[in-house]
Amino acid sequence: MPHPNSIEQHPFEPFLPANAKVLLLGSFPPQPKRWSMAFYYPNLQNDFWRICGLLFFHDKNTFIIEEEKRFDLDRIMAFCTDKGIALYDTATAIRRLKENASDKFLEVVTQTNIPTILKHIPNCRTLVTTGQKATETLCSILDCKQPSLNQYTPISISNKTYNFYRMPSTSRAYPLSLEKKADAYKAMFRNSGLL
Repeated sequence: MPHPNSIEQHPFEPFLPANAKVLLLGSFPPQPKRWSMAFYYPNLQNDFWRICGLLFFHDKNTFIIEEEKRFDLDRIMAFCTDKGIALYDTATAIRRLKENASDKFLEVVTQTNIPTILKHIPNCRTLVTTGQKATETLCSILDCKQPSLNQYTPISISNKTYNFYRMPSTSRAYPLSLEKKADAYKAMFRNSGLL
């Protein structure tokens, strides 16, 4: 068990398919005890993969192996590679100020070098933050204003223009129904050419 307030390094490599058009950025993964797979949005209580299942396959359980109560990592990775969805987080090192997964109690120690990540995915033109902490951290990294929720703002990074979308958190703690969250994400995926 890590000591409270000890610094945690990011447990995953950035997932950067060569054809990626969209880079999804959360804040930081939850503690390993909350994982149902070793990948992004690993908590079975997080609705991100249900939203993708609903939007792309009309079934919120597409990526869930019900009898094992876990996400289907192989299917998720194949889907993201096929669609061109890259995933990482806005922090590479954090401190947890409380023993939980809440972003409210995450202190960012090291921010992600976003321009370096983007060099690996030259077709990407859309950056998406999946929650408030990720949005605040990305705005701090890029020195830009926050877009309105469910909206985007054009930003320039290394002489390229990107659409920066601020999306609702996919955590169950965020008080919005799965269907309403899916509607918000649908517009973003459609505008990015993925749907």
